[in-house]
Amino acid sequence: MKIRPLADKVLVERVEAENKTAGGIVLPDAAKEKPQRGKVIGVGEGKILDDGTRKKMQVKKGDLVLFTSYAGTEVKIDGKEHLIMDESDIMAVIEK
Repeated sequence: MKIRPLADKVLVERVEAENKTAGGIVLPDAAKEKPQRGKVIGVGEGKILDDGTRKKMQVKKGDLVLFTSYAGTEVKIDGKEHLIMDESDIMAVIEK
């Protein structure tokens, strides 16, 4: 299935949470926190401003991003968990 976000929406695939703590303790699934970072799978064209122009998106497909804890709406696409969120829910782009 192919999804194209609209306006200032972003489609993000979560990056898997760590299985171990820094001290080496293996975490069960119930103890893991949902990761707050993911890979951008698709972006909309940008929000239409009051003057009729379109605001350029700051993120692009392939970016690794950090987002707020309660960002977006969860959707399953081809068995994988994704989020559709506003661009404003993204706090930063992780650069390598």
